[in-house]
Amino acid sequence: MEEEGADPNITNKTIGIDAGLQKKHQAMLDRLSNRHQAHLDNTLARRSDSSNSSESTSSFLSRFSRSKQSIDSLLADSRLIAQSEPSRLKSHFADISSSISDLEKLVAESSYFLPSYEVRSSLKTVSDLKQNLEALNSELTTKRKFSFKNKATAKKEHPKEPEPVKPDTVSISNFKIPDSPGFRNKSNETLVKKFKGTEVGEFTLSDLDSCEVRLTGCCNAVFMNRLKNCNVYLGPVTGSNLIEDVEGCIFVLASHQIRIHLAKRCDFYLRVRSRPIIEDSNAVRFAPYCLDYEGIEMDLEKAGLSEETGNWENVDDFKWLRAVQSPNWCILPENERVGKVHVVDFES
Repeated sequence: MEEEGADPNITNKTIGIDAGLQKKHQAMLDRLSNRHQAHLDNTLARRSDSSNSSESTSSFLSRFSRSKQSIDSLLADSRLIAQSEPSRLKSHFADISSSISDLEKLVAESSYFLPSYEVRSSLKTVSDLKQNLEALNSELTTKRKFSFKNKATAKKEHPKEPEPVKPDTVSISNFKIPDSPGFRNKSNETLVKKFKGTEVGEFTLSDLDSCEVRLTGCCNAVFMNRLKNCNVYLGPVTGSNLIEDVEGCIFVLASHQIRIHLAKRCDFYLRVRSRPIIEDSNAVRFAPYCLDYEGIEMDLEKAGLSEETGNWENVDDFKWLRAVQSPNWCILPENERVGKVHVVDFES
C-alpha cells in the first residue's frame, strides 16, 4: 500500500495552535508570577508595619513601667515625709499629681498605635494611681496630730494651737483649666472667635450655659469646663481638646487628641488622629466631623488633620475594661445627625 503524505495545511494549523497555546500559557505564567510577587510584597509590608507597631508598643510599655515605678516610689515616701517634713507634703503631692498627669498624657499620645487592651490596661493603672494619691492626700493632710503628756503636766494650760490649715486639694485630674484667653461665665450668647496665624496658643471655654460657640482657624489646644446646653463648633486644633463636666451639648471638633471627662447626654462630631477617650461619662454619642467654612481645608492641612482616620468611632472608655461594648457611648444614628454645618449659614 502506498503511504499517504502528510497534509501541509494540517501541519501549519497544528503549529499555529501550538504557538497560540504557548503564548496563552506564558501569559498565564506571567500573571501568576506577578500576582505572587504582589502578594509577597504585601506580606513583607504587613510584616514591616507589624514589626514597627510591636517596637512602638514595646517602647511605650518600657517607658510606662519606669514612670509607674517612680510614682509608686513617691507614693511610698509620703508617710515618711508626713512624719519628718510635714511642710513639704503639699509640694510632694503636687509632684506626684504632675507625674500621674504626664503618664496619662503618654497613654493618650500613644493610643493611636497601641492595641485596645493595652490602652484599657494602662488607663486602669493610671486610675489606680490617682485613687492611691487621693487616699493618701485625704489620710495624711487631714489627720490631726496628738501628743501624749504625763499626768503631772496634763492639767497645765497649754498655749492655744493655731487652727489647722485646710489641706489644699491636690488635682489628680488631667483637666487642669489654664488661665488662657477664652470665653467664661456667659449665658444665652453667641460667642465668635477667629484665630489668625499663631496669635493664640491655648483657648478656654468655661462656665457657659445655653451658648453657641464658633471658633475658626487653628490653635494649639482648647480646654472646656462646665458647659451646659451649648453648641460648640471648632476649627482644627494642632494639639489636644480636653473636656470636663459638660451636659446636653453638641461638640464639632477636629484635633490630634480628645479627652472627655464627666460628660452626660452629649453628641460629639469628631476628626481625631488618636482614639478618643471618655471617663466617667454616659449617654454620649459620636459621629464624623461635619464643620465647613471658607479656608477650612487649608486649616486642616496645616494642623495635620486633612485625612479622615475613622477614629471618631474607636472610642476608649476609661471606666469600662470588659471586652464587650461599653454602655456609656454609641454611634450617633445617621438620621439624627445635624448634617454639614456651614459657618456662613449660622453666621448669617
